Amino acid sequence: MKNRTWAFLAGGLLVALLLAGVVSNYASSHPDGLDSSLLKGCTVDADDTIVAGSCPAQQAKDHELAGSPLADYGVRGVRNGFVSTGLSGVLGVLVTFAIGAGGFWLLRRRGTAPTAGDAPTAGDAPTAGDAPTAGDAPTSAEGDAVESTDERRHAGANG
Repeated sequence: MKNRTWAFLAGGLLVALLLAGVVSNYASSHPDGLDSSLLKGCTVDADDTIVAGSCPAQQAKDHELAGSPLADYGVRGVRNGFVSTGLSGVLGVLVTFAIGAGGFWLLRRRGTAPTAGDAPTAGDAPTAGDAPTAGDAPTSAEGDAVESTDERRHAGANG
């Protein structure tokens, strides 16, 4: 990959890590749309505990992953809420980046099998009679460029 591509990826990863690790701590602590719609019809106190009324949120239960290490936007065992939330965000970004990078790496590695007349791959040593690689202009014996008759090359270059 080019240096500019690596710089772009590193910059994007750095921004995502800063947003997840620092800015996420300043997100609203008020319930989102789903939570607030489930509380319609109930009266809640300052701690969002239902004190009166009837609403769908009264039937809510913890899900199977409620005891997992990254449940509730924090890391279990870290007592400082700011650090816990930030660390949870950073871990989430790193895991997501690793899964995405691994997926793209697998897709890149998975290519089509070369057919007769295809250019050799990067690891193959060229032999006499191999087709020129992409980017090599065919030349005559005197070294002058000649026009290619390869339809695939023209189709790819012209869209």
